[in-house]
Amino acid sequence: MTEIQKNLKNYITVEMDDWDFSGVVRIIQNGNILFETCRGYSNIEFGIENTMETKFTVASVTKQFTAFAIMILYDKGLLQLNEKANEYLPPNMQLPSEITVHHLLSHTSGLHNNYNFEDDFYVGEDRKPYDKEQFFRNWIIREPIKKPGKEFEYNNSNYNLLAWIIEYISGRTYNEFLQENIFSKIEMNNTVFDDGQIIIPNKASNYMHDYGKLVRVPYTNNLYSIGAGALVTNCDDLQKWYECLKNRKILSENAYAIYLSENKNNYCYGLERHEEDRTVQYAHGGDMLGVSAYTQYCFDEDSCIIVISNTESLDQYRFGKGIAAILHHKQAPVSYRPEEMILPPEALEKYTGTYLPGKIHIEQKNGKLYLVRVNQNIHIELYCVGKDCFKRRYEEQQTVHRFISEGDLKPSVWGYELISK
Repeated sequence: MTEIQKNLKNYITVEMDDWDFSGVVRIIQNGNILFETCRGYSNIEFGIENTMETKFTVASVTKQFTAFAIMILYDKGLLQLNEKANEYLPPNMQLPSEITVHHLLSHTSGLHNNYNFEDDFYVGEDRKPYDKEQFFRNWIIREPIKKPGKEFEYNNSNYNLLAWIIEYISGRTYNEFLQENIFSKIEMNNTVFDDGQIIIPNKASNYMHDYGKLVRVPYTNNLYSIGAGALVTNCDDLQKWYECLKNRKILSENAYAIYLSENKNNYCYGLERHEEDRTVQYAHGGDMLGVSAYTQYCFDEDSCIIVISNTESLDQYRFGKGIAAILHHKQAPVSYRPEEMILPPEALEKYTGTYLPGKIHIEQKNGKLYLVRVNQNIHIELYCVGKDCFKRRYEEQQTVHRFISEGDLKPSVWGYELISK
Protein backbone atom coordinates (compact mmCIF):
# COMPACT_ATOMS: atom_id res chain seq x y z
CA MET A 1 0.00 0.00 0.00
CA THR A 2 1.40 3.39 -1.02
CA GLU A 3 1.64 6.38 1.29
CA ILE A 4 -1.29 8.08 -0.38
CA GLN A 5 -3.42 4.94 -0.04
CA LYS A 6 -2.56 4.77 3.67
CA ASN A 7 -3.56 8.42 4.09
CA LEU A 8 -6.83 7.80 2.26
CA LYS A 9 -7.59 4.75 4.36
CA ASN A 10 -6.86 6.56 7.64
CA TYR A 11 -8.89 9.63 6.72
CA ILE A 12 -11.89 7.75 5.34
CA THR A 13 -11.96 5.26 8.23
CA VAL A 14 -11.96 8.01 10.85
CA GLU A 15 -14.70 9.96 9.06
CA MET A 16 -16.87 6.88 8.61
CA ASP A 17 -16.47 5.97 12.27
CA ASP A 18 -17.25 9.48 13.48
CA TRP A 19 -20.50 9.73 11.52
CA ASP A 20 -21.61 6.09 11.39
CA PHE A 21 -21.44 6.26 7.59
CA SER A 22 -23.50 3.80 5.54
CA GLY A 23 -22.55 3.50 1.90
CA VAL A 24 -19.57 3.13 -0.43
CA VAL A 25 -16.53 5.15 -1.45
CA ARG A 26 -14.30 4.63 -4.46
CA ILE A 27 -11.31 6.64 -5.69
CA ILE A 28 -10.02 5.98 -9.21
CA GLN A 29 -6.71 7.24 -10.56
CA ASN A 30 -5.13 6.54 -13.95
CA GLY A 31 -7.73 3.90 -14.72
CA ASN A 32 -7.12 1.94 -11.51
CA ILE A 33 -9.03 1.76 -8.25
CA LEU A 34 -6.73 3.57 -5.83
CA PHE A 35 -8.93 2.90 -2.81
CA GLU A 36 -12.44 1.69 -2.08
CA THR A 37 -14.47 0.65 0.92
CA CYS A 38 -18.05 0.03 1.99
CA ARG A 39 -19.84 0.32 5.31
CA GLY A 40 -23.26 -0.15 6.86
CA TYR A 41 -26.42 -1.87 5.72
CA SER A 42 -28.34 -1.66 2.46
CA ASN A 43 -31.32 -3.13 4.32
CA ILE A 44 -31.36 -2.96 8.09
CA GLU A 45 -34.58 -4.96 8.42
CA PHE A 46 -33.04 -8.06 6.83
CA GLY A 47 -29.45 -7.43 7.97
CA ILE A 48 -28.13 -7.05 4.40
CA GLU A 49 -24.79 -5.27 4.35
CA ASN A 50 -23.68 -2.78 1.72
CA THR A 51 -21.15 -4.05 -0.82
CA MET A 52 -19.27 -2.35 -3.64
CA GLU A 53 -21.99 -3.67 -5.98
CA THR A 54 -24.91 -2.17 -4.01
CA LYS A 55 -27.09 0.23 -5.98
CA PHE A 56 -27.97 3.59 -4.46
CA THR A 57 -30.29 6.44 -5.26
CA VAL A 58 -27.99 9.34 -6.20
CA ALA A 59 -30.44 12.27 -6.08
CA SER A 60 -29.14 15.32 -7.99
CA VAL A 61 -26.15 13.48 -9.43
CA THR A 62 -28.91 12.55 -11.93
CA LYS A 63 -28.77 16.04 -13.42
CA GLN A 64 -25.49 15.47 -15.28
CA PHE A 65 -27.12 12.57 -17.15
CA THR A 66 -30.20 14.62 -18.05
CA ALA A 67 -28.01 17.44 -19.36
CA PHE A 68 -25.92 14.94 -21.34
CA ALA A 69 -29.10 13.52 -22.92
CA ILE A 70 -30.07 17.04 -24.00
CA MET A 71 -26.64 17.41 -25.63
CA ILE A 72 -27.25 14.17 -27.54
CA LEU A 73 -30.40 15.75 -28.97
CA TYR A 74 -28.36 18.86 -29.75
CA ASP A 75 -25.75 16.77 -31.59
CA LYS A 76 -28.52 15.16 -33.64
CA GLY A 77 -29.83 18.59 -34.66
CA LEU A 78 -33.13 18.01 -32.88
CA LEU A 79 -32.88 21.11 -30.67
CA GLN A 80 -30.92 24.34 -30.29
CA LEU A 81 -29.78 25.46 -26.87
CA ASN A 82 -30.59 29.14 -27.35
CA GLU A 83 -34.01 28.52 -28.86
CA LYS A 84 -37.14 29.02 -26.81
CA ALA A 85 -37.83 26.00 -24.63
CA ASN A 86 -41.47 26.18 -25.78
CA GLU A 87 -40.37 24.93 -29.19
CA TYR A 88 -39.62 21.57 -27.59
CA LEU A 89 -42.42 21.29 -25.04
CA PRO A 90 -46.02 20.10 -25.56
CA PRO A 91 -48.59 22.81 -26.42
CA ASN A 92 -50.26 22.37 -23.03
CA MET A 93 -47.00 22.97 -21.13
CA GLN A 94 -45.73 26.35 -22.29
CA LEU A 95 -43.31 28.57 -20.37
CA PRO A 96 -42.74 32.35 -20.52
CA SER A 97 -41.48 32.83 -24.08
CA GLU A 98 -38.04 34.23 -23.12
CA ILE A 99 -36.91 31.01 -21.40
CA THR A 100 -34.47 28.98 -23.50
CA VAL A 101 -33.16 25.44 -23.19
CA HIS A 102 -29.86 26.96 -22.03
CA HIS A 103 -31.64 28.76 -19.19
CA LEU A 104 -33.04 25.45 -17.96
CA LEU A 105 -29.68 23.67 -18.19
CA SER A 106 -27.82 26.46 -16.35
CA HIS A 107 -30.46 27.11 -13.64
CA THR A 108 -31.06 30.66 -14.86
CA SER A 109 -34.69 30.32 -16.00
CA GLY A 110 -36.11 32.38 -13.14
CA LEU A 111 -38.93 29.87 -12.64
CA HIS A 112 -40.65 29.47 -9.28
CA ASN A 113 -38.81 27.11 -6.94
CA ASN A 114 -41.33 24.87 -5.21
CA TYR A 115 -38.79 23.46 -2.71
CA ASN A 116 -39.27 26.13 -0.05
CA PHE A 117 -40.65 26.31 3.45
CA GLU A 118 -43.92 28.05 2.58
CA ASP A 119 -45.14 25.79 -0.23
CA ASP A 120 -46.73 22.44 0.51
CA PHE A 121 -44.87 20.54 -2.19
CA TYR A 122 -41.93 18.95 -0.35
CA VAL A 123 -43.07 15.74 1.41
CA GLY A 124 -46.63 16.91 0.91
CA GLU A 125 -47.83 17.31 -2.65
CA ASP A 126 -45.00 15.08 -3.87
CA ARG A 127 -46.55 12.15 -2.00
CA LYS A 128 -49.63 12.20 -4.19
CA PRO A 129 -50.30 10.40 -7.50
CA TYR A 130 -48.29 11.94 -10.32
CA ASP A 131 -50.06 14.01 -12.96
CA LYS A 132 -47.51 15.69 -15.23
CA GLU A 133 -49.80 18.45 -16.52
CA GLN A 134 -51.17 19.23 -13.08
CA PHE A 135 -47.64 19.25 -11.63
CA PHE A 136 -46.58 21.70 -14.33
CA ARG A 137 -49.59 23.94 -13.90
CA ASN A 138 -49.72 24.02 -10.10
CA TRP A 139 -46.06 23.94 -9.11
CA ILE A 140 -43.81 25.00 -11.99
CA ILE A 141 -45.56 27.70 -14.01
CA ARG A 142 -46.50 29.90 -11.08
CA GLU A 143 -45.49 33.21 -9.59
CA PRO A 144 -43.04 34.60 -8.83
CA ILE A 145 -41.11 34.23 -12.09
CA LYS A 146 -37.91 36.27 -12.48
CA LYS A 147 -36.39 37.56 -15.70
CA PRO A 148 -34.56 34.66 -17.41
CA GLY A 149 -30.79 34.75 -17.67
CA LYS A 150 -30.20 37.25 -14.88
CA GLU A 151 -29.70 35.11 -11.80
CA PHE A 152 -28.56 31.61 -10.91
CA GLU A 153 -31.03 29.71 -8.73
CA TYR A 154 -30.69 25.98 -8.32
CA ASN A 155 -34.16 24.64 -9.11
CA ASN A 156 -35.28 21.06 -9.75
CA SER A 157 -38.09 22.32 -11.99
CA ASN A 158 -35.53 23.20 -14.66
CA TYR A 159 -34.49 19.57 -14.93
CA ASN A 160 -38.06 18.25 -14.71
CA LEU A 161 -38.72 20.31 -17.84
CA LEU A 162 -35.58 19.03 -19.55
CA ALA A 163 -36.77 15.45 -18.97
CA TRP A 164 -40.11 16.32 -20.58
CA ILE A 165 -38.27 17.92 -23.51
CA ILE A 166 -36.34 14.67 -23.97
CA GLU A 167 -39.59 12.71 -23.98
CA TYR A 168 -41.46 15.10 -26.29
CA ILE A 169 -38.71 15.30 -28.91
CA SER A 170 -37.63 11.66 -28.87
CA GLY A 171 -41.01 10.00 -28.45
CA ARG A 172 -39.41 7.76 -25.79
CA THR A 173 -39.78 7.83 -22.03
CA TYR A 174 -37.00 9.50 -20.09
CA ASN A 175 -35.74 6.14 -18.86
CA GLU A 176 -35.90 4.55 -22.33
CA PHE A 177 -33.96 7.42 -23.90
CA LEU A 178 -31.16 7.25 -21.32
CA GLN A 179 -31.00 3.47 -21.53
CA GLU A 180 -30.78 3.45 -25.33
CA ASN A 181 -28.50 6.44 -25.84
CA ILE A 182 -26.20 6.42 -22.80
CA PHE A 183 -26.35 3.41 -20.48
CA SER A 184 -26.39 0.63 -23.09
CA LYS A 185 -23.60 2.30 -25.09
CA ILE A 186 -21.12 2.24 -22.21
CA GLU A 187 -22.47 -0.88 -20.48
CA MET A 188 -23.94 0.90 -17.45
CA ASN A 189 -26.04 -2.17 -16.75
CA ASN A 190 -26.78 -1.27 -13.13
CA THR A 191 -28.33 2.15 -13.75
CA VAL A 192 -32.01 2.96 -14.08
CA PHE A 193 -34.54 5.69 -13.31
CA ASP A 194 -36.54 4.56 -10.29
CA ASP A 195 -40.19 5.27 -11.06
CA GLY A 196 -41.23 3.90 -7.67
CA GLN A 197 -42.70 0.69 -9.06
CA ILE A 198 -40.02 -1.31 -10.87
CA ILE A 199 -38.05 -3.93 -8.94
CA ILE A 200 -34.39 -2.93 -8.70
CA PRO A 201 -32.28 -5.85 -7.44
CA ASN A 202 -29.60 -5.04 -4.87
CA LYS A 203 -30.92 -1.50 -4.26
CA ALA A 204 -30.24 0.03 -0.85
CA SER A 205 -33.13 1.29 1.25
CA ASN A 206 -32.81 4.82 2.61
CA TYR A 207 -32.75 5.74 6.30
CA MET A 208 -32.70 8.81 8.53
CA HIS A 209 -32.78 9.51 12.26
CA ASP A 210 -36.04 10.09 14.13
CA TYR A 211 -35.73 10.66 17.89
CA GLY A 212 -32.15 9.39 17.52
CA LYS A 213 -33.08 6.06 15.95
CA LEU A 214 -32.72 5.05 12.31
CA VAL A 215 -36.07 4.78 10.50
CA ARG A 216 -37.17 4.32 6.91
CA VAL A 217 -37.56 7.65 5.16
CA PRO A 218 -41.08 9.01 4.56
CA TYR A 219 -42.60 8.09 1.19
CA THR A 220 -42.41 10.47 -1.77
CA ASN A 221 -43.38 9.81 -5.38
CA ASN A 222 -40.17 9.49 -7.40
CA LEU A 223 -41.88 10.65 -10.59
CA TYR A 224 -41.82 14.20 -9.26
CA SER A 225 -38.01 13.97 -9.43
CA ILE A 226 -37.84 13.02 -13.12
CA GLY A 227 -34.75 14.56 -14.72
CA ALA A 228 -33.61 16.07 -11.43
CA GLY A 229 -33.15 12.98 -9.24
CA ALA A 230 -34.20 9.36 -8.56
CA LEU A 231 -31.54 7.73 -10.72
CA VAL A 232 -30.26 4.51 -9.16
CA THR A 233 -26.73 3.31 -9.89
CA ASN A 234 -23.58 1.86 -8.32
CA CYS A 235 -19.82 2.47 -8.18
CA ASP A 236 -19.00 0.32 -11.21
CA ASP A 237 -21.41 2.23 -13.43
CA LEU A 238 -20.32 5.64 -12.16
CA GLN A 239 -16.74 4.65 -12.96
CA LYS A 240 -17.82 3.79 -16.52
CA TRP A 241 -19.58 7.14 -16.70
CA TYR A 242 -16.40 8.93 -15.66
CA GLU A 243 -14.47 7.09 -18.38
CA CYS A 244 -17.14 8.14 -20.89
CA LEU A 245 -16.69 11.80 -19.99
CA LYS A 246 -12.89 11.59 -19.83
CA ASN A 247 -12.55 9.83 -23.18
CA ARG A 248 -15.18 12.02 -24.89
CA LYS A 249 -17.43 9.12 -25.87
CA ILE A 250 -20.88 9.51 -27.44
CA LEU A 251 -20.94 13.32 -27.90
CA SER A 252 -19.10 15.41 -30.47
CA GLU A 253 -16.15 17.54 -29.34
CA ASN A 254 -18.25 20.67 -29.78
CA ALA A 255 -21.07 19.27 -27.63
CA TYR A 256 -18.60 18.24 -24.92
CA ALA A 257 -17.09 21.74 -24.91
CA ILE A 258 -20.54 23.27 -24.37
CA TYR A 259 -21.55 20.66 -21.79
CA LEU A 260 -18.45 21.39 -19.67
CA SER A 261 -18.42 25.18 -20.13
CA GLU A 262 -18.94 27.28 -17.03
CA ASN A 263 -21.98 29.55 -16.77
CA LYS A 264 -23.17 31.56 -13.77
CA ASN A 265 -22.15 30.46 -10.27
CA ASN A 266 -19.60 27.88 -11.51
CA TYR A 267 -22.44 25.81 -12.99
CA CYS A 268 -22.00 24.07 -16.34
CA TYR A 269 -24.77 21.70 -17.47
CA GLY A 270 -25.51 19.31 -14.60
CA LEU A 271 -21.97 19.75 -13.20
CA GLU A 272 -20.09 22.42 -11.28
CA ARG A 273 -16.68 23.55 -12.44
CA HIS A 274 -14.00 24.68 -9.99
CA GLU A 275 -10.30 25.37 -10.41
CA GLU A 276 -7.85 24.85 -7.57
CA ASP A 277 -4.08 25.05 -7.92
CA ARG A 278 -4.51 25.23 -11.72
CA THR A 279 -6.40 21.95 -11.64
CA VAL A 280 -9.94 21.88 -13.07
CA GLN A 281 -12.45 19.78 -11.17
CA TYR A 282 -16.01 18.94 -12.16
CA ALA A 283 -18.34 17.84 -9.39
CA HIS A 284 -21.94 17.47 -8.33
CA GLY A 285 -23.60 16.27 -5.17
CA GLY A 286 -27.01 14.95 -4.34
CA ASP A 287 -29.20 15.20 -1.24
CA MET A 288 -32.67 14.01 -0.44
CA LEU A 289 -34.39 12.10 2.35
CA GLY A 290 -31.92 9.43 3.44
CA VAL A 291 -29.65 9.98 0.42
CA SER A 292 -26.29 11.65 0.01
CA ALA A 293 -24.07 11.36 -3.05
CA TYR A 294 -21.01 13.09 -4.48
CA THR A 295 -19.00 12.69 -7.67
CA GLN A 296 -15.84 14.60 -8.59
CA TYR A 297 -13.91 14.30 -11.86
CA CYS A 298 -10.45 15.65 -12.65
CA PHE A 299 -9.79 14.79 -16.29
CA ASP A 300 -6.32 16.38 -16.47
CA GLU A 301 -5.08 14.21 -13.61
CA ASP A 302 -7.31 11.25 -14.51
CA SER A 303 -8.92 10.96 -11.09
CA CYS A 304 -12.47 10.31 -9.98
CA ILE A 305 -14.09 10.35 -6.52
CA ILE A 306 -17.39 8.56 -5.86
CA VAL A 307 -19.28 8.77 -2.56
CA ILE A 308 -22.78 7.28 -2.32
CA SER A 309 -24.74 6.68 0.87
CA ASN A 310 -28.19 5.59 2.06
CA THR A 311 -28.13 7.88 5.12
CA GLU A 312 -27.51 11.61 5.56
CA SER A 313 -25.03 11.34 8.42
CA LEU A 314 -21.85 12.68 6.80
CA ASP A 315 -21.40 15.89 4.78
CA GLN A 316 -20.43 14.29 1.49
CA TYR A 317 -19.25 17.58 -0.05
CA ARG A 318 -16.67 18.24 2.68
CA PHE A 319 -15.76 14.55 2.69
CA GLY A 320 -15.25 14.45 -1.08
CA LYS A 321 -13.14 17.59 -1.00
CA GLY A 322 -11.10 16.07 1.82
CA ILE A 323 -10.35 13.04 -0.33
CA ALA A 324 -9.34 15.36 -3.19
CA ALA A 325 -7.00 17.23 -0.85
CA ILE A 326 -5.21 13.99 0.05
CA LEU A 327 -4.81 13.18 -3.65
CA HIS A 328 -3.01 16.53 -3.93
CA HIS A 329 -0.84 15.85 -0.85
CA LYS A 330 -2.69 18.45 1.23
CA GLN A 331 -4.33 18.48 4.63
CA ALA A 332 -7.90 17.22 4.42
CA PRO A 333 -10.67 19.18 6.18
CA VAL A 334 -11.89 17.07 9.08
CA SER A 335 -15.29 17.10 10.71
CA TYR A 336 -15.67 18.91 13.98
CA ARG A 337 -18.09 18.17 16.81
CA PRO A 338 -18.19 21.02 19.32
CA GLU A 339 -18.33 20.05 22.96
CA GLU A 340 -21.87 19.77 24.28
CA MET A 341 -23.21 22.20 26.87
CA ILE A 342 -25.74 20.40 29.05
CA LEU A 343 -28.84 22.53 29.67
CA PRO A 344 -31.66 21.77 32.10
CA PRO A 345 -35.19 21.24 30.70
CA GLU A 346 -36.33 24.69 31.86
CA ALA A 347 -33.54 26.32 29.84
CA LEU A 348 -34.52 24.36 26.72
CA GLU A 349 -38.18 25.30 27.06
CA LYS A 350 -37.72 28.86 25.76
CA TYR A 351 -36.90 27.51 22.29
CA THR A 352 -39.91 25.20 21.96
CA GLY A 353 -42.99 25.99 19.90
CA THR A 354 -44.13 26.62 16.34
CA TYR A 355 -42.09 28.74 13.96
CA LEU A 356 -43.93 27.93 10.73
CA PRO A 357 -47.19 26.00 11.11
CA GLY A 358 -46.90 22.43 9.88
CA LYS A 359 -43.32 23.02 8.69
CA ILE A 360 -40.97 24.14 11.48
CA HIS A 361 -41.53 23.20 15.10
CA ILE A 362 -39.24 22.64 18.08
CA GLU A 363 -40.20 20.32 20.90
CA GLN A 364 -38.60 19.04 24.07
CA LYS A 365 -38.85 15.40 25.08
CA ASN A 366 -37.06 13.69 27.97
CA GLY A 367 -34.72 16.62 28.39
CA LYS A 368 -33.69 16.71 24.72
CA LEU A 369 -34.49 19.27 22.04
CA TYR A 370 -35.84 18.21 18.65
CA LEU A 371 -36.32 20.10 15.41
CA VAL A 372 -39.53 18.73 13.91
CA ARG A 373 -39.56 18.69 10.09
CA VAL A 374 -41.01 16.86 7.09
CA ASN A 375 -44.66 17.48 7.98
CA GLN A 376 -44.14 16.43 11.61
CA ASN A 377 -42.70 13.05 10.54
CA ILE A 378 -39.07 13.48 11.52
CA HIS A 379 -37.67 14.66 14.86
CA ILE A 380 -34.04 15.78 14.53
CA GLU A 381 -32.16 15.81 17.82
CA LEU A 382 -30.24 19.01 18.57
CA TYR A 383 -27.59 19.61 21.22
CA CYS A 384 -26.32 22.87 22.66
CA VAL A 385 -22.84 24.03 21.59
CA GLY A 386 -22.93 27.60 22.92
CA LYS A 387 -25.23 30.39 24.02
CA ASP A 388 -28.48 29.93 22.05
CA CYS A 389 -26.56 27.77 19.55
CA PHE A 390 -27.38 24.18 18.59
CA LYS A 391 -26.19 21.55 16.12
CA ARG A 392 -27.65 18.28 14.91
CA ARG A 393 -26.65 15.24 16.90
CA TYR A 394 -26.47 12.60 14.18
CA GLU A 395 -26.05 14.52 10.90
CA GLU A 396 -23.02 16.64 10.13
CA GLN A 397 -23.95 20.31 9.98
CA GLN A 398 -21.46 22.98 8.91
CA THR A 399 -23.27 25.95 10.47
CA VAL A 400 -24.98 26.09 13.85
CA HIS A 401 -28.63 26.91 14.49
CA ARG A 402 -28.35 30.26 16.28
CA PHE A 403 -31.83 30.52 17.73
CA ILE A 404 -31.44 33.96 19.28
CA SER A 405 -29.00 36.34 17.64
CA GLU A 406 -27.67 39.41 19.41
CA GLY A 407 -30.38 42.06 19.62
CA ASP A 408 -33.24 39.65 18.88
CA LEU A 409 -36.07 39.27 21.36
CA LYS A 410 -37.60 36.04 20.08
CA PRO A 411 -36.07 32.76 18.98
CA SER A 412 -36.03 32.18 15.22
CA VAL A 413 -35.21 29.25 12.92
CA TRP A 414 -34.13 29.94 9.32
CA GLY A 415 -35.53 33.45 9.64
CA TYR A 416 -38.91 32.38 11.02
CA GLU A 417 -39.72 33.74 14.48
CA LEU A 418 -41.39 31.70 17.21
CA ILE A 419 -45.11 32.45 16.84
CA SER A 420 -46.78 30.17 19.37
CA LYS A 421 -46.03 27.77 22.22
